[in-house]
Amino acid sequence: MQKVAVIGQGYVGLPLAIAAAEVGFSVKGIDTDYLKVRNLNKGIALVEGVTFELLSNLLASNKYSAVTDFQAISDSDIVLICVPTPLTESGKPDLQFLDHAAKNVALNMKKNCLIILESTVEPGTTRNHFMKILKTYSKFSLINIAFSPERIDPGNKKWNLKNTPKIVAGLDNYSTNLAVKFYSEFVDQVVVCDSIEIAETAKLLENTFRLVNISFINEFNIFCTKLELDINKVISAASTKPYGFMEFFPSVGVGGHCIPVDPLYLSNKAKKIGAPTEFIKLAMKVNQQISTVIATRAETILGSLVNKSIIVIGVSYKSNIADVRETPVRGLILKLRQEGAKVSWHDEFVREWNGEKSSPLNSKYDLAIIATPHDGLDFQLLGDVPIINSRGSI
Repeated sequence: MQKVAVIGQGYVGLPLAIAAAEVGFSVKGIDTDYLKVRNLNKGIALVEGVTFELLSNLLASNKYSAVTDFQAISDSDIVLICVPTPLTESGKPDLQFLDHAAKNVALNMKKNCLIILESTVEPGTTRNHFMKILKTYSKFSLINIAFSPERIDPGNKKWNLKNTPKIVAGLDNYSTNLAVKFYSEFVDQVVVCDSIEIAETAKLLENTFRLVNISFINEFNIFCTKLELDINKVISAASTKPYGFMEFFPSVGVGGHCIPVDPLYLSNKAKKIGAPTEFIKLAMKVNQQISTVIATRAETILGSLVNKSIIVIGVSYKSNIADVRETPVRGLILKLRQEGAKVSWHDEFVREWNGEKSSPLNSKYDLAIIATPHDGLDFQLLGDVPIINSRGSI
């Protein structure tokens, strides 16, 4: 039974660790967050799709356990790194978590193990940065390295880790083959890329594609609103074309751990090599303006936002999950408050956020704004309160 270590037990690393454990690997989940590790070892996982029953069964069978000590990888045959790669305050790639993980892997790894990076990085990072750290701190001159970007979509009922194709590339054929063999145990389709750089860039393309199209549909929504057209009916009509069209829907903007971040990894690399990224710049600009558009619409309805009581419904970045990472609703609430509104929010999935608690739905508000609708919401509780639906014409 091969031993696997997964560094980072969040939305990416934990489902991956669970999937490997379910097919028979002996898995150690490593995370520097002591409280998270303690909860995981009690069967408590605050990650979509990982239930108490599932985690408890794996813990009881000794197929999975969580630790904070990197020494746990000393006997691991496969080590996966699934740590955050966010942005700095200036919008540049922040690799501090990756660097910390790479150094500790190098110091504790065993000979001939396979190291797979799943964290999003700009092209060339695995070969020129990640590998350099490993070789600097490891006592081994030969290191097997592969890259396989995560494709986790929290709350997606159709696509999951098993049935979503996994792209893989290694620094050499041996590393590639080891990675393919590993993932094939629990992923239906593994796709081999010709180089690590292709795999790195493909990940950035996937989410930049979504950013550009979400930005376009949000801008198009403004156009439809001025024509007094229902944008969803326009999208429905366009969707009858069986080729050359893909549905995207209006929203408050982009959120989550990928779409607001990955395009900036791409543009940062583009800037280094002198390549243009005008679409990314424009897409970011459009999405940042949506909060202002909605606030202006609210002011038109109320006459003024000063001292008006507004309830924002849904603060997570997508429907039916509790994830608030990079949520665009933050910007909307900030904008409304800057204009003088008294803003409360309601979200039964999140309940507590930014030191505030979810407020109940009732008819005492001057205006309600549907930012992120969750299933099962009872809008009748609002009575005659006027509603702005960010998912429809604004």
